[in-house]
Amino acid sequence: MLKFCTAAFAALALFAPLAAQERVSANQARYDQEADPVRKARALVKLGDDQIDEARKQLKNGDEVASLHTLERYRDEVKHIAELLKATGVDPEKKPSGFKELQISIRETVRHIDDLILTLPVDKRPFFREVRTDLVNTQNELIDALFPRQPDRNARKP
Repeated sequence: MLKFCTAAFAALALFAPLAAQERVSANQARYDQEADPVRKARALVKLGDDQIDEARKQLKNGDEVASLHTLERYRDEVKHIAELLKATGVDPEKKPSGFKELQISIRETVRHIDDLILTLPVDKRPFFREVRTDLVNTQNELIDALFPRQPDRNARKP
């Protein structure tokens, strides 16, 4: 029984990276093929998780440059999708699909980037903080679109 468990665990350890790579490839293909901005935003949420995992692995292997490029690619995709969503002309306050998912995903990603930054040498942190700042700015734009400021309805009118 012990030999069977050991063999099963070894097989899982061998095939887990292959399954993860297939998932990443499938998510990338889904994202690339999608034309609708809302569905593309949803696909980016899944792909973004994969990209953050990839950046984390690259950092763990000591490749800060590749990790930064992965995060920059994610940032650029987020900006592109945010622009596509805005270009649809849909009022995000009334129909938040896509906007909401992207905003939540960015918020979670920023937390992961904060964790990555803490593992970096101090001299490398500003480059990663720049990506983080760009993502926070995009997130703030999405929040403003989702929750536009309303004039105070209880204020007295002159």
